[in-house]
Amino acid sequence: MAASPDGMALAAVDLVKTYSQGRGAPALRALDGLTFHAETGTVFGLLGPNGAGKSTTVKILSTLSRADSGDASVAGIDVRRHPERVRSVIGFVAQKQVSDPMDTGLENLVLAGQLHGMPTRVARARAGELLDRFALTSASRRQVKTYSGGMARKLDVAIGLMHQPEVLFLDEPTTGLDPEARAEMWAEIERMSREERMTVLLTTHYLDEADRLANRLAIVDAGRIVTEGTPEELKSDLRGDAVVIEVHEASVVPDVLAAIARVGVLRDVAAEGRTVRARADEGGAALPVVLGALDAEGLAVASATVARPSLDDVYLAHTGRTFASAHARSTREHADADEDLEEVAS
Repeated sequence: MAASPDGMALAAVDLVKTYSQGRGAPALRALDGLTFHAETGTVFGLLGPNGAGKSTTVKILSTLSRADSGDASVAGIDVRRHPERVRSVIGFVAQKQVSDPMDTGLENLVLAGQLHGMPTRVARARAGELLDRFALTSASRRQVKTYSGGMARKLDVAIGLMHQPEVLFLDEPTTGLDPEARAEMWAEIERMSREERMTVLLTTHYLDEADRLANRLAIVDAGRIVTEGTPEELKSDLRGDAVVIEVHEASVVPDVLAAIARVGVLRDVAAEGRTVRARADEGGAALPVVLGALDAEGLAVASATVARPSLDDVYLAHTGRTFASAHARSTREHADADEDLEEVAS
């Protein structure tokens, strides 16, 4: 494998991964030449809808899966050649709960430490530190099945930290959490990166989470990185303001697009349902002109806004669709696939 750049805790180069779909269907290409590098002591975010390839990437880097081709390293260790060494330096928090619901929080943590070769006395001491850090000490001797969703998720992260890994993989860590638990998780991720210089690979489909936590961010679409940079860099690359116009009926959108084209003050115009999105150098000045043109054509507007670029605008610029629509479509496709698998099983 080609050497990773200095200071990089994670490296993925031209990763390709396909899955058989059965029933004579073509193979699913989950990763299609995915490449990125993450610096030591940073939070690197992989942002994309369900099915974009985020979890597959994490599985390969954490040695739970093998790429068909391409190279990967973690903490300078080749994933394919030395998987056992990689496992010794990483913590992995999967999307689904990893703790045993019938054991207590303390028992789960001690067992995790023992599996990493820690003497029981050392494991219990480390477990006590983590229970205190995650405000779980009072619940440490309760069965995990009695925990709230936020408590169980914090315990999962604590399990991943038991052996003090150099790199922590967090795969959709806040999915299903209430706002308070989500905010607590965000604060802990920021603390780990800032105070412990831990490298965190965060996968998420939440735009605000990626914007808040990631020092550097890669947007994943169909198994490829379509753009990469700090959240601010990505948004600043989109010159001007975002203009969003919503009409009452989708049937009039073609007329709206035609009127906007005649005015000529907006660019990168795209329509989805009843919503038209575009960009303008001076959105505050352009919007009244556009609204005046639509009014002159008798085209009623339900709402209109001007805002600085967001990560949703970044995603739209690089993929041609909004993040919400991509996520909804992927969720539907995954649900259909699950139904097909159930039919096969029955």
